[in-house]
Amino acid sequence: MSGKTSNPIDVPHLLLAFFLIGAIWQTASMALNKPLLPAPYRVCQTWYTLMTTGVLWPHIASSLYRMICGLALALVTAVPVGMAAGRSRRWDALLSPFLYIFYSIPKVVFLPVIIVVLGLGDFPKIFIIAITVFFQIAIMVRDAAKAIPEEQVMTMRSLCGTKWQDFRHLIWPACLPGILTALRTSLGIALALLFITETFAAFSGLGYFIMNRMEVRNYEEMYAAILTLAAIGIITYMALDMAERKLCPWKK
Repeated sequence: MSGKTSNPIDVPHLLLAFFLIGAIWQTASMALNKPLLPAPYRVCQTWYTLMTTGVLWPHIASSLYRMICGLALALVTAVPVGMAAGRSRRWDALLSPFLYIFYSIPKVVFLPVIIVVLGLGDFPKIFIIAITVFFQIAIMVRDAAKAIPEEQVMTMRSLCGTKWQDFRHLIWPACLPGILTALRTSLGIALALLFITETFAAFSGLGYFIMNRMEVRNYEEMYAAILTLAAIGIITYMALDMAERKLCPWKK
């Protein structure tokens, strides 16, 4: 048995991290002594009130819908592209230049153009998340598919396996950890884009709520929404970590 823990983010260390962050926050709030940085306990009280009165729930639902749809759209399109580029030299030569070129371009600068073309509503926000995350997932899946040892491929061929069997028993298991890793690394980008898109031509979502409360100088509610957005990221990250341990037991 290895000495490594099966879960790198265990509850005691997570609670310790929260305690240290709270202590630093409290110290900074006392040192600044201005409404701009309220004490963490006051923010938590405000968060509880916003949740129990139902003020935050519609904004949480809107943000979750946009983030999940954007990640799902990127996933279902990027995984086939990455696998094709990783397992075929011809497709790699064709697709990789486009992946590298568009990956380096900050897609968020096209948000005004996307809104003009696609109109207002949820779809432009979902699209900008999907198109940004798409290239990161595609590149990581391509690299995972490329890393499959040729000996394993030849073994599958010697067993006269079909293409579906090759995919199911070799390519998919080899790429799945890379897919989940790509999702985890893309999560922070998706949350940042979610915030940016919801501050632009939006009337719902946590990003809109945060900016609205900042404009009216309601800093306690602003920080409560920021904590909610952070909690969504932490919970989603941990869910992906749990999914990897369940779906990829050979990595333990």
